[in-house]
Amino acid sequence: MIEVRDLWKQYGGKPVLKGVSLTIPDGEALTILGRSGGGKSVLLKHLIGLTRPDKGQVLVDGADITRMNHDQLAEVRHKFGMLFQGAALFDSMTVGENVGLGLSEHTKMKPAEIAARVKELLGMVGLPGIEALKPSSLSGGMRKRVGLARAIAMKPHYVLYDEPTTGLDPVTADAINVLIRGLQQQLGITSIVVTHDMKSAEYVSDRLCMLHDGNIIFDGTFADIQASPDPIVRQFITGSSQGPLTDDAPQKFERRRLFNRRRGETA
Repeated sequence: MIEVRDLWKQYGGKPVLKGVSLTIPDGEALTILGRSGGGKSVLLKHLIGLTRPDKGQVLVDGADITRMNHDQLAEVRHKFGMLFQGAALFDSMTVGENVGLGLSEHTKMKPAEIAARVKELLGMVGLPGIEALKPSSLSGGMRKRVGLARAIAMKPHYVLYDEPTTGLDPVTADAINVLIRGLQQQLGITSIVVTHDMKSAEYVSDRLCMLHDGNIIFDGTFADIQASPDPIVRQFITGSSQGPLTDDAPQKFERRRLFNRRRGETA
């Protein structure tokens, strides 16, 4: 499992994570929700050791990756696959070369074996026969699928998804959601999805956490979050621009109430 213990991180003197603690059991599909700029992607980077915390621990299968050197981290990262927000494909490489990159760099597989594995992976994500194409010729949804094929190429224990449906039309986004959930169930991997897309969160998750102002303010199922009385959670899941976005929300509410009353009196 992955355990996050009292994680703190700041940039330029501004706190982004404020003592975040979280446990992610093996085989679970967890979605981390939150507003844009709320620290979701920062937390995700800590899980794979791309960012080191100012304080706290991240344990992967019992080993604290925050104290590992480069070689030790590289070994742990073999347990992870990651789908980046923009897919992060290399445009100078073919689709087949992109998908097989980790296999050619980190295994002793022969070229024919890698080619067979790439063919299998592209079939799993519904893109058979496109090995020779360049990423520049693909749609956004196809690029995401290729990125996902690359993410699972090394048979990881954990797959991290950073905003997997951002920038996609609703039909393509739904197809990506189905693919994420299907691969998680088929391969038995632990999925960790960062998103602000509630429809995606509902489909792909066993459990949801909400990150707000550097802290986790909700942890539960989709049914739980739908029933939450917390005003910040309610505002997020309804998509309302009204509500307690900042600490001076009560003052703003009072100003808005007085403004509306005055407007009614002068109408």
